[in-house]
Amino acid sequence: MAQFRLQGSKVLAVSLAGDTVKAKNGSMVAYDGRMAFKKMSGGGEGLRGMVTRRLTGEQLTVMEVKGHGTCFFADRASEVNLVRLQNDTLYVESSNVLCTDGGLRTGTSFTGLRGASQGNGLFTTTIEGTGQAAIMSDGPAVVLRVSPQYPLSVDPGAYIAHQGNVSQSFQSGVNFRTVIGEGSGEFFQIRFEGDGLVYVQPSERNTIGGEV
Repeated sequence: MAQFRLQGSKVLAVSLAGDTVKAKNGSMVAYDGRMAFKKMSGGGEGLRGMVTRRLTGEQLTVMEVKGHGTCFFADRASEVNLVRLQNDTLYVESSNVLCTDGGLRTGTSFTGLRGASQGNGLFTTTIEGTGQAAIMSDGPAVVLRVSPQYPLSVDPGAYIAHQGNVSQSFQSGVNFRTVIGEGSGEFFQIRFEGDGLVYVQPSERNTIGGEV
Protein backbone atom coordinates (compact mmCIF):
# COMPACT_ATOMS: atom_id res chain seq x y z
CA MET A 1 0.00 0.00 0.00
CA ALA A 2 1.23 3.50 -0.79
CA GLN A 3 2.74 5.48 2.10
CA PHE A 4 1.32 8.97 2.68
CA ARG A 5 3.18 11.65 4.64
CA LEU A 6 3.12 15.43 4.84
CA GLN A 7 5.98 17.66 3.74
CA GLY A 8 5.17 20.70 5.84
CA SER A 9 1.42 21.34 5.84
CA LYS A 10 0.77 22.03 2.15
CA VAL A 11 2.53 19.25 0.24
CA LEU A 12 1.68 15.55 0.27
CA ALA A 13 4.49 13.04 -0.35
CA VAL A 14 3.38 9.57 -1.47
CA SER A 15 5.93 6.74 -1.61
CA LEU A 16 5.09 4.09 -4.20
CA ALA A 17 6.57 0.63 -4.70
CA GLY A 18 4.54 -0.46 -7.68
CA ASP A 19 1.41 0.85 -5.96
CA THR A 20 -1.32 3.04 -7.42
CA VAL A 21 -2.98 6.19 -6.12
CA LYS A 22 -5.64 8.49 -7.51
CA ALA A 23 -4.91 12.21 -7.31
CA LYS A 24 -6.57 15.43 -8.38
CA ASN A 25 -5.74 16.06 -12.02
CA GLY A 26 -2.82 18.49 -12.32
CA SER A 27 -1.85 18.34 -8.63
CA MET A 28 1.54 16.67 -9.13
CA VAL A 29 4.32 19.18 -8.38
CA ALA A 30 7.38 16.86 -8.43
CA TYR A 31 8.44 13.22 -8.36
CA ASP A 32 11.52 11.05 -8.18
CA GLY A 33 11.89 7.55 -9.55
CA ARG A 34 9.75 6.17 -12.35
CA MET A 35 6.08 7.18 -12.53
CA ALA A 36 3.25 6.75 -15.02
CA PHE A 37 0.29 9.14 -15.11
CA LYS A 38 -3.10 8.44 -16.68
CA LYS A 39 -6.16 10.68 -16.69
CA MET A 40 -9.30 8.87 -15.52
CA SER A 41 -12.91 9.61 -16.41
CA GLY A 42 -15.82 10.00 -14.02
CA GLY A 43 -13.68 10.43 -10.92
CA GLY A 44 -12.03 7.10 -11.66
CA GLU A 45 -15.40 5.36 -11.63
CA GLY A 46 -15.62 4.69 -15.37
CA LEU A 47 -18.49 5.52 -17.71
CA ARG A 48 -21.17 5.04 -15.08
CA GLY A 49 -19.37 7.40 -12.73
CA MET A 50 -18.95 9.96 -15.48
CA VAL A 51 -22.69 9.91 -16.22
CA THR A 52 -23.62 10.03 -12.54
CA ARG A 53 -21.32 12.95 -11.81
CA ARG A 54 -22.54 14.87 -14.83
CA LEU A 55 -26.15 14.40 -13.70
CA THR A 56 -25.45 15.32 -10.07
CA GLY A 57 -23.01 18.17 -10.72
CA GLU A 58 -20.49 16.66 -8.27
CA GLN A 59 -17.37 16.91 -10.44
CA LEU A 60 -14.21 14.99 -9.60
CA THR A 61 -11.36 14.93 -12.14
CA VAL A 62 -8.54 12.57 -11.16
CA MET A 63 -5.44 10.92 -12.58
CA GLU A 64 -3.99 7.51 -11.78
CA VAL A 65 -0.38 7.54 -10.63
CA LYS A 66 1.63 4.31 -10.56
CA GLY A 67 5.33 3.57 -10.20
CA HIS A 68 8.35 3.31 -7.96
CA GLY A 69 9.57 6.35 -6.06
CA THR A 70 8.00 9.36 -4.38
CA CYS A 71 5.40 11.67 -5.89
CA PHE A 72 4.56 15.07 -4.42
CA PHE A 73 1.08 16.63 -4.66
CA ALA A 74 -0.26 20.10 -3.82
CA ASP A 75 -3.01 22.43 -5.00
CA ARG A 76 -3.05 26.23 -4.71
CA ALA A 77 -1.17 26.20 -1.40
CA SER A 78 -4.12 24.55 0.35
CA GLU A 79 -3.54 22.82 3.67
CA VAL A 80 -3.38 19.02 3.37
CA ASN A 81 -5.04 16.76 5.94
CA LEU A 82 -4.60 12.98 6.16
CA VAL A 83 -7.60 10.77 6.89
CA ARG A 84 -7.29 7.04 7.62
CA LEU A 85 -10.22 4.82 6.70
CA GLN A 86 -10.80 1.38 8.19
CA ASN A 87 -13.59 -0.22 6.20
CA ASP A 88 -15.70 2.92 6.49
CA THR A 89 -16.85 5.90 4.42
CA LEU A 90 -15.66 9.49 4.20
CA TYR A 91 -18.14 12.06 2.86
CA VAL A 92 -16.23 14.99 1.35
CA GLU A 93 -16.78 17.82 -1.11
CA SER A 94 -15.18 16.88 -4.44
CA SER A 95 -13.22 20.15 -4.58
CA ASN A 96 -11.47 19.16 -1.32
CA VAL A 97 -10.15 15.78 -2.53
CA LEU A 98 -6.40 15.73 -3.25
CA CYS A 99 -5.33 12.06 -3.27
CA THR A 100 -6.56 8.58 -2.28
CA ASP A 101 -5.13 5.08 -2.09
CA GLY A 102 -5.78 3.24 -5.34
CA GLY A 103 -7.84 0.61 -3.54
CA LEU A 104 -10.34 3.08 -2.12
CA ARG A 105 -13.64 3.39 -3.99
CA THR A 106 -15.17 6.76 -4.84
CA GLY A 107 -18.79 7.52 -5.57
CA THR A 108 -21.56 10.05 -5.01
CA SER A 109 -24.15 10.28 -2.25
CA PHE A 110 -27.33 12.31 -1.81
CA THR A 111 -26.86 14.87 0.95
CA GLY A 112 -30.25 16.56 1.02
CA LEU A 113 -30.62 20.11 2.14
CA ARG A 114 -27.02 20.55 3.22
CA GLY A 115 -26.01 20.54 -0.41
CA ALA A 116 -28.74 23.02 -1.25
CA SER A 117 -27.49 25.43 1.41
CA GLN A 118 -24.06 25.50 -0.20
CA GLY A 119 -25.34 25.96 -3.70
CA ASN A 120 -23.25 23.12 -5.12
CA GLY A 121 -25.93 20.50 -5.71
CA LEU A 122 -27.59 17.88 -3.55
CA PHE A 123 -24.76 15.35 -3.75
CA THR A 124 -21.30 14.88 -2.30
CA THR A 125 -18.36 12.57 -3.00
CA THR A 126 -17.87 9.39 -0.99
CA ILE A 127 -14.57 7.57 -0.40
CA GLU A 128 -14.97 4.00 0.88
CA GLY A 129 -12.76 1.12 2.03
CA THR A 130 -9.52 0.76 3.94
CA GLY A 131 -6.57 3.06 3.31
CA GLN A 132 -5.61 6.72 3.39
CA ALA A 133 -7.03 9.82 1.77
CA ALA A 134 -5.67 13.35 1.65
CA ILE A 135 -8.21 16.16 1.74
CA MET A 136 -7.61 19.89 1.41
CA SER A 137 -8.75 22.85 3.44
CA ASP A 138 -8.41 26.64 3.33
CA GLY A 139 -6.34 26.96 6.48
CA PRO A 140 -5.60 24.15 8.95
CA ALA A 141 -8.62 21.87 9.32
CA VAL A 142 -10.17 21.26 12.73
CA VAL A 143 -11.53 17.80 13.53
CA LEU A 144 -14.60 17.90 15.78
CA ARG A 145 -16.12 14.92 17.58
CA VAL A 146 -19.85 14.17 17.38
CA SER A 147 -21.33 11.95 20.11
CA PRO A 148 -24.88 10.95 21.04
CA GLN A 149 -24.64 13.27 24.06
CA TYR A 150 -23.18 16.17 22.11
CA PRO A 151 -24.61 16.83 18.63
CA LEU A 152 -22.76 19.38 16.54
CA SER A 153 -23.97 22.36 14.48
CA VAL A 154 -21.68 23.59 11.69
CA ASP A 155 -21.62 26.61 9.43
CA PRO A 156 -22.12 25.14 5.91
CA GLY A 157 -19.46 27.45 4.48
CA ALA A 158 -16.83 25.92 6.79
CA TYR A 159 -17.80 22.25 6.34
CA ILE A 160 -15.31 19.98 4.52
CA ALA A 161 -16.10 16.35 5.32
CA HIS A 162 -17.40 13.86 7.87
CA GLN A 163 -17.09 10.17 8.70
CA GLY A 164 -18.56 7.67 11.14
CA ASN A 165 -22.09 6.73 12.13
CA VAL A 166 -23.40 10.25 11.72
CA SER A 167 -26.71 11.62 10.46
CA GLN A 168 -27.11 15.19 9.28
CA SER A 169 -30.02 17.57 9.00
CA PHE A 170 -30.58 21.05 7.73
CA GLN A 171 -31.52 23.88 10.08
CA SER A 172 -32.71 27.37 9.27
CA GLY A 173 -33.57 30.46 11.26
CA VAL A 174 -30.20 31.60 12.60
CA ASN A 175 -26.54 31.56 11.72
CA PHE A 176 -23.45 32.35 13.73
CA ARG A 177 -22.89 35.84 12.35
CA THR A 178 -26.54 36.78 12.79
CA VAL A 179 -26.08 36.31 16.52
CA ILE A 180 -23.39 38.99 16.64
CA GLY A 181 -25.08 41.33 14.18
CA GLU A 182 -22.98 40.52 11.10
CA GLY A 183 -25.42 38.32 9.23
CA SER A 184 -25.38 38.18 5.44
CA GLY A 185 -29.02 37.16 5.09
CA GLU A 186 -28.37 33.41 4.87
CA PHE A 187 -29.69 31.49 7.85
CA PHE A 188 -28.38 27.95 7.49
CA GLN A 189 -26.68 25.41 9.74
CA ILE A 190 -25.88 21.72 9.41
CA ARG A 191 -26.68 19.63 12.48
CA PHE A 192 -24.77 16.36 12.96
CA GLU A 193 -25.95 13.64 15.34
CA GLY A 194 -24.55 10.21 16.18
CA ASP A 195 -20.95 9.11 16.66
CA GLY A 196 -18.20 10.30 14.33
CA LEU A 197 -15.94 13.11 13.18
CA VAL A 198 -16.60 16.34 11.27
CA TYR A 199 -13.86 18.29 9.48
CA VAL A 200 -14.20 22.07 9.26
CA GLN A 201 -11.94 24.81 7.91
CA PRO A 202 -11.26 28.28 9.36
CA SER A 203 -12.31 29.98 6.13
CA GLU A 204 -15.82 30.04 4.74
CA ARG A 205 -16.66 29.34 1.08
CA ASN A 206 -19.37 31.27 -0.72
CA THR A 207 -22.94 29.97 -0.58
CA ILE A 208 -26.16 31.00 -2.32
CA GLY A 209 -26.56 33.99 -0.03
CA GLY A 210 -22.88 34.96 -0.19
CA GLU A 211 -20.47 34.24 2.63
CA VAL A 212 -22.16 32.70 5.63
